[in-house]
Amino acid sequence: MLSDHLCVTVVPLFNHLALEEQRLINQVAFHKVFEKGEQIITPDSEDRLAIVARGSMKVYQLSSNGKEQLLRIVEPGGYEGENMLFGANSHHLFAEALQQTDICMIRRTDFQALLQQFPQLSLKLLMFSAQKMTTLEQQSQFLMMERVEERLATYLMNLAKVEGGPHLTLPMRKKELATFLGTTPETLSRKFKLLAEKKYLTINRQQVTLLDVDGLEEMIW
Repeated sequence: MLSDHLCVTVVPLFNHLALEEQRLINQVAFHKVFEKGEQIITPDSEDRLAIVARGSMKVYQLSSNGKEQLLRIVEPGGYEGENMLFGANSHHLFAEALQQTDICMIRRTDFQALLQQFPQLSLKLLMFSAQKMTTLEQQSQFLMMERVEERLATYLMNLAKVEGGPHLTLPMRKKELATFLGTTPETLSRKFKLLAEKKYLTINRQQVTLLDVDGLEEMIW
C-alpha cells in the first residue's frame, strides 16, 4: 500500500507547500486502485482531484457523435480535476485507467473544509494553479509553432499507450483529427503519407500500425 505521503509529494500542485501543510492535505486524501479500463472520473462522479501515484490514465472527451477524443495521458506525478477543488465545472471530461493504477483522491467537500481551517492554503494553491495555466498556455503556443508531423507523432504515441501496442484505430475522423491537431485535412493527409514513406507507419483508413516507434520518438524530441 502506498504511503499517505507519496501522492502529495509527487504532484507539483502540492510538493512546494510546507511539510505541515502537506500533512494536512494527507488527512483528507484517500487511495484507490483502479484496474485497466475502469473509469476514474466521469461527468457523474463527485468533484475530486485524482493524482496518479502509479500507473497511468487517459483523459478524454466525447464528440457530438459519441466517439472518444483523446486529450492527454496522465502518468505518475500528474493529476486531473484540480479546478474542481475550487468549484469549476469539468463535467465534459472522462478519465480511465490504462493499466492497474494507484490513484490518490481528494474530495472537494473535504478540501473545502480544510480551507476553512487554513485559508492561507487556498492562496498558495491558487497561485500554483495560475502558474500551471500559464505554463499550459505557453506550451500550447509552442505547440502551434511546431511542425505538424511532430504533433501527429506525439498524438500517435499517446494513442499507442491507450491501445497498449502499435496497432491503432483512430478514434475520430481525419477531418476532426486535423482540427484537433491545429491543421487542415489536406496537410494531415500529406503528413500521414510522409510518415508512411519514411516507414514510420502504415495507414489504411482509420487503421494505423506503428512500424518505427524509436523513429517517431526521435522526431518528437
